[in-house]
Amino acid sequence: MAGYNKVILIGNLTRDPELRYTPKGLAIAKIGLAVNRSWRDANTGETKEEVTFVDVDAFGKQAEVLGQYMKKGSPLMVEGRLRLDSWEDKQTSQKRTKLGVVLESFQFLDSGRNREGGAPDPTRARSAPAPASAAPATPNEGEESPPEEDDVPF
Repeated sequence: MAGYNKVILIGNLTRDPELRYTPKGLAIAKIGLAVNRSWRDANTGETKEEVTFVDVDAFGKQAEVLGQYMKKGSPLMVEGRLRLDSWEDKQTSQKRTKLGVVLESFQFLDSGRNREGGAPDPTRARSAPAPASAAPATPNEGEESPPEEDDVPF
């Protein structure tokens, strides 16, 4: 049976991007994204809101761009795939799991007018489209795969 793993999220960063490099020089950015959902309760007519917090990992040039231009509160659209991480808790020896997103592409949603210091919007500063907002490449074409577990600097 064929599978399809695609996630599209729009939200705001919950913290500044955490940018690190592997010993081999691959950039890795970890970001948190808050995604809001509002709806009206059918019984009471009251507007309700739900916030979902999602951890996102970016690699390579995209990670560097996120680290350079994004900050806590910045709006962002993320396209990626779900990844389930599992490990054994060292203190309790219980198996733990965490669902996250591996970024494949993104798009800045801020117009650049609200940036501190009047910095230009990076999506408008380039004449050619940035790799981060380009159409997704076919598998293995220009795609940087996540590093091996031994290379991750976290």
